[in-house]
Amino acid sequence: MPQNVHLVFLVYAGVLGASVGSFLNVCVSRLPHGESLVRPRSKCPKCGGRIAWYDNIPILSWVLLRGRCRQCREPISIQYPAVELITAGIWVGMALHYGPTWQSLQGSILFSVLLAISLIDAKYYLIPDALSLGGLGAGLALSLLPGPPSVLTSLIGAALGFGVLLAVGVVGEWVFKKPAMGGGDIKMMAMVGAFLGPAGAMLTIFLGALAGTLVFAPLSLKTKKEVPFGVFLGLGAAIAFLFGEALVRWYSDTLFGAV
Repeated sequence: MPQNVHLVFLVYAGVLGASVGSFLNVCVSRLPHGESLVRPRSKCPKCGGRIAWYDNIPILSWVLLRGRCRQCREPISIQYPAVELITAGIWVGMALHYGPTWQSLQGSILFSVLLAISLIDAKYYLIPDALSLGGLGAGLALSLLPGPPSVLTSLIGAALGFGVLLAVGVVGEWVFKKPAMGGGDIKMMAMVGAFLGPAGAMLTIFLGALAGTLVFAPLSLKTKKEVPFGVFLGLGAAIAFLFGEALVRWYSDTLFGAV
């Protein structure tokens, strides 16, 4: 690919990613409260003043306003430009790694949804259906495009991800006599399976459970807080997307090579 076209593609990916990040901020602030993503228009959380379009440009507006509302001059959370910048980085990173391919778009969308889910689950212990089921629809739709996963693989992955976590939840509730798995986590795994297929779904569950056990379990024993499992499933899904094939190949070679 010519260097100038490559640069234009990266800039386009970054601008698009920052715009998606701005929308993710709306999702994070409104979905946990059951609010519409469309109306009302964006407003300052401190004074309630409507935010003009020129004060709502991703990253740039926050910098030009020095992180303060134009009307009341109260600080605007750094979360807003941070999410936009991270999402822009996701889209540029996928563009660099996969080039102008459908896999780049697939990874960008998956990681963006995982970011929004992780932010909401970490704060509210909630995974909105708009993200999990909306992401499921996006994953199935993307499987219609050229390249992996195929439609059949995507459907099997969604069913397997949903079914395995549902079974874990049912068994866990029977053993511990209390809910062991949130419905949001189960629907999230259907989404992940649609993007990654059956092998990716199983690897995500394994990695998510491992990360949750190593990182959060010791803290939960002291604080008695619930585990935001969606955060760790999101981490597992990201690793499975980027390194899944290599991890599965390494495991197979180690297992069967030792026989």
